[in-house]
This record gives sequence, C-alpha cells and structure tokens, in this order.
Amino acid sequence: MGRIAQGTKILAEGGYEKIFRQTFETVPEEQLLNSYACYLSTSAGPVMGILYVSTAKLAFCSDNPLSYKSGGQTEWSYYKVVIPLHQLKAVNPSSSRANPSEKYIQVISIDNHEFWFMGFLNYDSAASCLQDALQSPTVQSV
Repeated sequence: MGRIAQGTKILAEGGYEKIFRQTFETVPEEQLLNSYACYLSTSAGPVMGILYVSTAKLAFCSDNPLSYKSGGQTEWSYYKVVIPLHQLKAVNPSSSRANPSEKYIQVISIDNHEFWFMGFLNYDSAASCLQDALQSPTVQSV
C-alpha cells in the first residue's frame, strides 16, 4: 500500500527528477541516472524511501518524516543520506544465507561508514547501477 501512495506522490510532484532536485542540492550539470524504491537499514529499523543515483552522488530520502526527541519535544524530519560519488569506497551486493531471496546492497564510504539498502523492486538493476556509479568519473557535487 505504501508503494501505491508513493507512486501517486511522484506523479503529483512532477516525477523523480523534480523531486530529486527539490530535495537535494544539485549542480546544473548533475544528471539523475536512476531512482529506486527501497529501504535503508537503521538502528531504529528499516526506513522506506527512494535511493537516487546521479552523476555526482547517491542520495536517499525517506518517504515520510520520522519523529525524534529534541529538548523534550517531538520533532519530525525526513531521513536523508547523501554520499558524493568520489567518497564511495565499495558497493557490495549480497543476500541472506538463511533466505537467499532477501537481497541487500552494502554501500561503504571512504570514511568507512556502512549503509545497507534492501527491499528493491528491481534488485539487479539497482546493484548494477550502483556498481557502475562507483566506477564512473563524477561531477563534483555541492
């Protein structure tokens, strides 16, 4: 059901390219290569959102704002991750040994931060695109 609502939102807001440019800082020569509906694994559990792959960065934004406490009050914010391509160290597609249909993509930055993405509708395309992004020359991001 969440993916149907997401599709409606994408159409209403003008498509993935427009949402990408509104959500993240971009430079004019930066091109969006692809976008993937998926989950990002966090210490609080998986977060549903979109992973964007551009000529300058990998960028994830949650579909919905998440709550957190700040000074005793509950605040709401979208969960975002941005990794400039020149700071990518590795992209490792993998699957669960216990359940091979559970597939993940581990992304490691040059400062050894790990990000685990899962639940892709098109896992093979996402894995290929992320591995290509690791190998390709990049546009410097903002």
